[in-house]
Amino acid sequence: MERSLETQVSQAVDAWLRWLPRWEPATHRGRVAPCRRCFGSPVLSAAGLGADVPHGVQHGLSTRIKTIIDHAVAEYTALNLPMLQAELEQQASRNRARSYRPAEGLDPEYEGMPLDPDPVPGSPFLFTISGLAEAADADVPDLPPLSPDAKAALRQEVGLADDYANMIGREVCTILLHHRLRIQAAIGQYVEPQIEAMLQELTRSLDAPFDPRPEPDP
Repeated sequence: MERSLETQVSQAVDAWLRWLPRWEPATHRGRVAPCRRCFGSPVLSAAGLGADVPHGVQHGLSTRIKTIIDHAVAEYTALNLPMLQAELEQQASRNRARSYRPAEGLDPEYEGMPLDPDPVPGSPFLFTISGLAEAADADVPDLPPLSPDAKAALRQEVGLADDYANMIGREVCTILLHHRLRIQAAIGQYVEPQIEAMLQELTRSLDAPFDPRPEPDP
């Protein structure tokens, strides 16, 4: 039996809560560009994850919720939008023909994240994962072109799919409001102490940057 939207959202939050104790602050250089999936997301606002919550924590939840919305839109498209469904099936077949697909099969915490770090000026990469993926994609033939009438019909169906996605997204946000308390409790238990520890360590480093004395035993 198909799970209700409420059940799917609850299970997604449960899965995120099971993962959260394993989260640790990133120690590498931060990225310059904001995440298009998380920046300004109404899903994260509904969940109570504001800008003060680290992006890695946000991304793990927003990706799980996006999967629910995508699945609902895929079902709607298969039942009601034949032209868009045919186009998606052709694109899926083309994707399967690629010899290198590094962005597939990732855990939710990494799905949609950039494949490569930001380049360092003066230190070019010998190769990049995204560059290898683009080279593999270039070997796959393009999809056949559409007629002007077919393009117009496809745009109309894409608009209907977008409207449905927005409707499901609003429903999901309403459901997430009921999970805010346990989401915020988990942030307080697992995330905030680690951030506070980092700030304390930074304060000690700034107060005595050249102090040769060892740290006292706790």
